[in-house]
Amino acid sequence: MAFFPSVRSAGETMEQIQRISKHIAEYGYGFFALERKDNRRFIGFTGLSHPGFEAAFTPCVEIGWRLSMENWGQGFATEAGKACLEFGFDTLGLDEIYSFTAVQNKPSEKVMQRIGMVKKGYFDHPSIDNESELKNHVLYSIKNPDMG
Repeated sequence: MAFFPSVRSAGETMEQIQRISKHIAEYGYGFFALERKDNRRFIGFTGLSHPGFEAAFTPCVEIGWRLSMENWGQGFATEAGKACLEFGFDTLGLDEIYSFTAVQNKPSEKVMQRIGMVKKGYFDHPSIDNESELKNHVLYSIKNPDMG
């Protein structure tokens, strides 16, 4: 949560888990637990979801990941991101997938670039306070290569 406005409380975490579970029940996909192959330890989550806010690029499907800091820089987000894109394009038949993060979150932006996403620009995240330094976000997307 280094690039989020705050760390979530236990109650907020449970609410998030409920939202994720509801999304999976409704769409058949969402954010799923991510574990290391070598020791099967939980290291975060990754997947596809529908952003819960309105912006110029919504409605859309976004790809996202959140990993524990000790697992950054080891290629896990890139590996998981590539698998999510493959699932989104090959199994779900999506035509485009988006991703976004606070402009300060250079590690996530580098993952977006490594999985082939293209920078579309910037936007102010409507769910973040105007005074927050995390308000400004970078936006990326990638089109399904099979859809022209």
